[in-house]
Amino acid sequence: MTDQPGGCLCGALRYHVTAPPLWVTACFCHFCQRATGTSGMVEPIFDLPVFAITRGSPKVYTHVSEGSGQDVQVHFCDTCGTKTHLTFSRWPDRLGVYAGTFDDPGWFEFTPENSKYIFLDSATFAAFVPAGFKAFRQHAATVDGTPLEPEIFDHILHLR
Repeated sequence: MTDQPGGCLCGALRYHVTAPPLWVTACFCHFCQRATGTSGMVEPIFDLPVFAITRGSPKVYTHVSEGSGQDVQVHFCDTCGTKTHLTFSRWPDRLGVYAGTFDDPGWFEFTPENSKYIFLDSATFAAFVPAGFKAFRQHAATVDGTPLEPEIFDHILHLR
């Protein structure tokens, strides 16, 4: 069994996951840019039951997604402000973790088989897609949840 801990910058909020992610999303949307203060976010997605808060109690900010119109709940430390994870009205049984908040941010696999890059059209500086990975100009699904066909490039795609 996997037991991977993580938490906020000050240590007041701690969590762990007990399974590998279902998939990993690298997102370049404006929300992820603003939420991370950089060009995008790497977000491993988990089934909700494998995630647990082990110390502290996060505050929650509810954001209405520009893409789906549905709520995204941003969970963060009340002391230092670090955002640790997201929950979604659209997918109530799933949870996304800000990868950089794991004690070992590189513990999970990030491969063409389990990962995708989304919102390429919103990407800024330093953004790229490795060869062989699934890529989407916007979201990977329509508002009603219908999956879209990815682009797969045979070379590294530098976005800006």
